Amino acid sequence: MSLEDYKKAYKAGKKDYQARMMRGERPTLQVLDEILPSEALPMASLGLVQIPIDQIVGTRYGGRSNAFAGNYMPILEENSEFAHKWASLSTAHTEEGIHDPIKAWEYRNRFYVEEGNKRVSVMKYFEAISIPGTVTRILPKKTDDKETVIYYEFIDFYSLSKINYIEFSKEGSFAKLQAAVGKKPDELWNDDDRLDFSSNYTRFTAAFQARGGSKLPITPGDAFLTFITLYGYDRVNGITTDEMKTLIAKAWEEFELLKEDDAIELKMDPTTEKKPLLSRLLTGTLTSGLSGSPSRLKIAFVYDKTPGSSAWTYSHELGRLHLEQAFPDEVSTIAYNNITAETIEACLEEAISQGCNLIFTTTPVFAAASVKAAIEHPAVRILNCSLNTSHRYIRTYYARMHEAKFLMGAIAGAMAENNRLTYIADYPLFGTISNINAFALGAKMINPRAKVFLEWSSKKDTDINDSIRRVNPSCISGKDMVIPEEASRFFGIYHMVDGRPQNLAMPLCHWGRFYEKLIRTIMDGTWKYDDDTAKAINYWWGMSSGVVVVICSQNLPIGTKRLVDLLKETISRGEFNPFSGPLYSQMGLVKSQAEWSDSLTPEQIVKMDWLAENVVGSIPEEHELTENAKPVVAQQGVKKQA
Repeated sequence: MSLEDYKKAYKAGKKDYQARMMRGERPTLQVLDEILPSEALPMASLGLVQIPIDQIVGTRYGGRSNAFAGNYMPILEENSEFAHKWASLSTAHTEEGIHDPIKAWEYRNRFYVEEGNKRVSVMKYFEAISIPGTVTRILPKKTDDKETVIYYEFIDFYSLSKINYIEFSKEGSFAKLQAAVGKKPDELWNDDDRLDFSSNYTRFTAAFQARGGSKLPITPGDAFLTFITLYGYDRVNGITTDEMKTLIAKAWEEFELLKEDDAIELKMDPTTEKKPLLSRLLTGTLTSGLSGSPSRLKIAFVYDKTPGSSAWTYSHELGRLHLEQAFPDEVSTIAYNNITAETIEACLEEAISQGCNLIFTTTPVFAAASVKAAIEHPAVRILNCSLNTSHRYIRTYYARMHEAKFLMGAIAGAMAENNRLTYIADYPLFGTISNINAFALGAKMINPRAKVFLEWSSKKDTDINDSIRRVNPSCISGKDMVIPEEASRFFGIYHMVDGRPQNLAMPLCHWGRFYEKLIRTIMDGTWKYDDDTAKAINYWWGMSSGVVVVICSQNLPIGTKRLVDLLKETISRGEFNPFSGPLYSQMGLVKSQAEWSDSLTPEQIVKMDWLAENVVGSIPEEHELTENAKPVVAQQGVKKQA
């Protein structure tokens, strides 16, 4: 029987050998000595571990490599001594099991066998999941290339979890996995944690591959992280295999989105292309607000605070009221206040049960729940107010506030008698960094000596008022707007006169115009044109669409007001980009003189993780933030530049 197994293994080896030859690949096992760089590398003993069988790819030395095809199946004749030894091991495995550990070397999470190649071959033939082995790790030289960065992230994760079988193709994924399973960044895993994770991951991988996951250019780990982020690890931990298969099928477009290097398509202005009238009549888009929905839209707005306690919520509430005035016969709205991460799913189900066919969730914290609700209710359109969020089942939206912040900076620079300005930011999110830098660049354009002292309202143990007293800035950039109940003048750009703030200008996101323009794309049928992409859709509208505006005070000198109007017009017409010309960060050159004619792309602006050279301050790390800030930053935060 064991010789019969060898014949089958030999046949599989020869087939793999020939296939690799035809593809121009090495047909036999990889040899670690041929892969390692010439310089000496540090090593670390891992002791006795379970080695994932699929991650054993070769031998430590070249002597045994030619006995096996690249898939570790034997290629020596069946009458050889090697074949008889292989067959004996096969018999031992079927009768007793192979328990003796092999000796192997790990390099970049791939394993190369020094002793026990035939044992590995037999175990691969019988489709074992892992094999015990005494392992020595060889550490590659640290570089900035993606593969090496991900590997060292794996090492940090392995030191906590001792899990070596999950792999990712994107940087930062191991830290996200640690958080997704409910662990603190430095929290160790216990045996029960590892057993539960192994069970969940194995069941997921089998179902994912069975549905065609192997055809996607992503790892099962990429898909699993998306899966547990979407549904929650606790829920996944308690579902049956059939339930898991159902959820995988529903979330499939989320997995397909992972194959895109740039998974987000930014829509810079409202879509204006319209379908022919006959087509719109036939498809129902002229009389139906959404697919399968009546012509009258019922829209829910979901807030994490109340309009009376939050300027952000207040601005969106003004947008909701604007919609009711703009579409008195076509639209009805309902608002949900003080919704939390714990109550958002129930809130969305309530809104849908009340007949809402369009829902706006107005904070990034609600993105995952929005996706889950959209998957369960495909006839309902859900949009989440966030930036650089890649989900296929919902659309996201935000405003290009950096355009207005550039004008604010120009105003502040013109008024900076002592060359000192203070900028108060809230959360270190995508978009916030570009706002800060646009402000700094605007100030520098008017006043090359202007310095912007950066303060964070979300940073714990910080006294912003004390910092302002020490800096004594000529102008301060505060909140974009305040709620009426506060009756405060500490918003927009202001300077202090006799101990009181005197407002000069304020940036404004006119959410009412945004919501109105978006609803019109639904009513005239252009909404569906944005479905003609495989990417996630992010509406990122600015001055050109009238969504972002600047309001100047009568306290502003007339000359400065004229300059603001001129800059506003050139930005609105697309003739000027605040991030054009040579750019310098605190770390040095970002864009050179040779690149003057080019501006940063929208994607580069969104993902900006550096601060302009005239900014005094830094991007806070997670441990520096208040507890209230952490959920938002976890969803959409920007890492501090190393």
